[in-house]
Amino acid sequence: MKQPRDYTVIFSDDDILVLNKRSGLCVAADRYDENAPRLDLIAQEEFGKLFAVHRIDKDTSGIVLYARNEIAHKNLCEQFQNHSVKKIYHCLVNGRPLWKTLKVDLPLLPDGDTHHRTIVDRKNGKKSLTEFSLLGICGPYSWLEARPLTGRTHQIRAHLHAKNFSIVCDPIYGSNQRGVFLSELKRRYNGDPYEERPLISRLALHAYKIEFIHPTKNSAMKFCAPYPKDLEATRKQFLKLFGIDSCGGIDSLAKSDSENYQN
Repeated sequence: MKQPRDYTVIFSDDDILVLNKRSGLCVAADRYDENAPRLDLIAQEEFGKLFAVHRIDKDTSGIVLYARNEIAHKNLCEQFQNHSVKKIYHCLVNGRPLWKTLKVDLPLLPDGDTHHRTIVDRKNGKKSLTEFSLLGICGPYSWLEARPLTGRTHQIRAHLHAKNFSIVCDPIYGSNQRGVFLSELKRRYNGDPYEERPLISRLALHAYKIEFIHPTKNSAMKFCAPYPKDLEATRKQFLKLFGIDSCGGIDSLAKSDSENYQN
């Protein structure tokens, strides 16, 4: 099976680099596996030295922002520390929420148990806030939008776990590791069930949008990262079966946003 590209370039100038990374790739050094492939080292072969300003989980796909010089690095780090950077994630979860919106304000402690999970700890945890919106219910699954207002490790996954929800194929916080199979959703499935591959079989979490102020031009920047192939296949099938589109036509906006900033 052909390995997907490690990243695609959404935007680049002298100060910043915005990439759309594949799932399964670390964005910086992994403290548990120092030899794990790293996005920053791979991208530096094309763009030169990069400065990390934030992280997303190894198994999460989507937007990663890097600074390309020390001045931009300092400015962007301050924006993240001040929580002025807006981040939006899309995820597919097991189950059907009874709410349209949910605000989770629970303190989190990274590496809080023997499984190295982030846990809710009201005594030792740091303040953590995530806003969730229900994008649509698709049979036994639901599309959610997540807006983390703080930047804790595994924040979205831990907050969902605290509310008895898990992202599809979450190897750490989920009890159900089974992928999404079209044959289990479509009444008249004509394919060979013995040859069927899941629509998605990895953590169904995608860093979808980011908004920040350009570190030297002081202009508002907004970028969207189109879904990777597996998540896009799931979206299209769910749109056909349930009439629910998690993107709501925003993919065209993602392309036009990037083009506008490059022109």
